[in-house]
Amino acid sequence: MNVFILNEQPTVLNRFISELRNVEVQGDSMRFRRNLERAGGTMAYEVSKTLNYEPMVVETPLGEAEMMLPTDRIVVATILRAGIPYHQGFMNVFDMAEGAFVSAYRKYSKDGTFKVKVEYISCGDLEGKTLILVDPMLATGTSTVLTYKALLEKGGTPAHTHICSIIASDEGVSYVKEHLPDDEVTIWCGAVDEELTVKSYIVPGLGDAGDLAYGDKL
Repeated sequence: MNVFILNEQPTVLNRFISELRNVEVQGDSMRFRRNLERAGGTMAYEVSKTLNYEPMVVETPLGEAEMMLPTDRIVVATILRAGIPYHQGFMNVFDMAEGAFVSAYRKYSKDGTFKVKVEYISCGDLEGKTLILVDPMLATGTSTVLTYKALLEKGGTPAHTHICSIIASDEGVSYVKEHLPDDEVTIWCGAVDEELTVKSYIVPGLGDAGDLAYGDKL
């Protein structure tokens, strides 16, 4: 399975990630959401380099120009709620894409352990299309794998799936690679951190992306 870690190369994405991580900037929830969106747009551009293209003729006021244009039928899917502004960044680039939405959350037990629950799915036909599954954080990888399988069960099998996260953990990337098909999935990460806490938060990470974007939840 191909894994692209974008901060291993010079990229403006590093600026957006640095502000998302920075406790002195995080207090501005509007800027946090905007940085999620900008990170999404930047990553969408990187993903676009791997799509399928064909030459097409575009008529200009003075003649004709041959352009290489993408032919993939794209569906951008996101896991609610922190994924909403990140999703919008992808839609800003892939403006003709369809959208899909999944509600997945951690259901905690009294002993502090949790199971990931997928409760709501809204998607159209995925058969033969390019699925881009976006979620700002890839921690344990469980939510990503369950969401991927739930989407395919409901919408059919995509031609290829791109899983895109701003920050991932080593463990989460390994889990996805272990549980999803190598030749059908590509992983994109803005950065990969080594550590997960006992509560499965990424360290150094950036905290709870949903709370930082939309306020603390009960």
